[in-house]
Amino acid sequence: MVQQGRSVAIRQHPAPVAGAPLWCDAREYGLQGDGTTNDQPALAALVDRLGEGYAADGRARVIYCPPGIYSIRDAGTVWRSGVSLIGAGSGATRFLLSNEGNRAEPTPLAYWTTVQHGADRDRHIADCTFADFEIDGSGVALTQYNYLAKGLGLQYVVRGVFRNLYIHHTGATGLGCDFLQDCLIDGVVVVGCGRLDNGEQMGGAGIGVGIGGWGDVERCTITNCTTLGNGTNGIFLELQKPYWTPPRGYRIIGCHSQANRFGISDWGADGLIVSACTMTGNLEAGFDVSANGTAGIAGRGGILTSCVIDRNVGDGISVGNTPGPYTIEGNRISGNGRHGYHQHDLGNGFEGPAMDIVIDGNQFWDNGLDGIRIDRPTIDTVVVDNRIRNNGRQCAPAADGAGESVHYARRAMTDRSAHWPVDGHRGKVLRVGSRYAVVVANTDTDLALADLRPDAENAWNEDVPPPGAAYELPSPVPIRAGITINSELRSATVRGNRIWDNRENPTQGYGMWITAQGSCVSCRVEDNDLAGNADGALRLENPPEGGRWERNHAEVD
Repeated sequence: MVQQGRSVAIRQHPAPVAGAPLWCDAREYGLQGDGTTNDQPALAALVDRLGEGYAADGRARVIYCPPGIYSIRDAGTVWRSGVSLIGAGSGATRFLLSNEGNRAEPTPLAYWTTVQHGADRDRHIADCTFADFEIDGSGVALTQYNYLAKGLGLQYVVRGVFRNLYIHHTGATGLGCDFLQDCLIDGVVVVGCGRLDNGEQMGGAGIGVGIGGWGDVERCTITNCTTLGNGTNGIFLELQKPYWTPPRGYRIIGCHSQANRFGISDWGADGLIVSACTMTGNLEAGFDVSANGTAGIAGRGGILTSCVIDRNVGDGISVGNTPGPYTIEGNRISGNGRHGYHQHDLGNGFEGPAMDIVIDGNQFWDNGLDGIRIDRPTIDTVVVDNRIRNNGRQCAPAADGAGESVHYARRAMTDRSAHWPVDGHRGKVLRVGSRYAVVVANTDTDLALADLRPDAENAWNEDVPPPGAAYELPSPVPIRAGITINSELRSATVRGNRIWDNRENPTQGYGMWITAQGSCVSCRVEDNDLAGNADGALRLENPPEGGRWERNHAEVD
């Protein structure tokens, strides 16, 4: 059409092909939603029908599942491009996965994978939305662990949306989709997934995204999600091949990750942004940067900012075997059982020194051991403008007891004759004969114990000890500091930090401690306020070599 000298192009939309409507009610196409009928065959047939329509005319289709319980048994559904699955909301539309007819079949709700279906860049899934329903994986049992026992398991996805889903108690990862390009994961709640993972298997997370398949940029945002009590990670990104380029383009924003093994993990991204998240009560670490993943490649170039990382059983932030850089900025890192920030060697991945680590403007307080601990060589590290106070809470002396005053529960222990410092045993291992459990908090007479594994509701490696059984709690680590250097720190800048303990009974022994194994070479340590620690401002078992140490307040108490 020509109007006033301008050409106006009108895009032509072909009519949908016969038998493949653009929108359909699943009940009208064979699904019953009665909780009894196996709806998987009807769902698979409908997905194929609509997928063929999309392939013919390029118009995406929608399957709407009204409120009901849709039983999906003994087979997963191979998904197709252009087919979306929409429900009436979690709790209303529920997909119940089970495999009682074939215990070798992992039975995801939907999958499309490289190994099973030949998925790759040229055979990808496109224009699919999964929204407003629940996936219950509690009915799947397996003769042996299978990483495909997911809720959703799609690979090579373009323009995919996963929104307002509740996924729980799957055998492997709840939402385990890999190689996501121009995708969004929004408002997904994942609880108790990875229940068949022994902690050393592939997957077993709440939200797990394999990365690297599209090259050096994969555009995906994970936002407003909640992950609770999942077997390995709450949320993690994992490079899938060691020879692939770690991709940029992933963001995790405004998520809550609680009581998983790790809260949020970067196992191979480049430039991951994690912002405004809460990571609390996770068993090993709140935030983890390491080479624990399939490719053995740690994340690098990431930014962790404006997060609350609190009351994790182990470290708040655990960083291991990354070449760097990494930026930790503007976070609250508090109440963790071990270190607030721990740079250490996990035995996997890059073996050289980490470079260009930035720890800037954070608050470290009330952690069990050191606020910041460096156990691995680093070069050009920057530690500036942090407030590091009241750490070293694991201060209670060794203790033991037995008899009528001692009682045990699945997640607790009481000794009515005790007089412990509050939280003085945090992070310690409680032993009762061959049984053990980890302390997460204590009053003067009671110990709160961490779950043995996520979603276990039991702290003990064996049965709960009998009443009166003899227990032992070890001595604390003798020296705890605001910043501990236990490896080579070269060309670092440590400036403008306030490091102190202002409680009535302080437990943070020193502002800075260079151990006998540590060294500080050609560093700039300036304008730090180290006044007010329990034992002194500095403990230098190895004197600094070169560099500048100037204007540090209270270097000698």
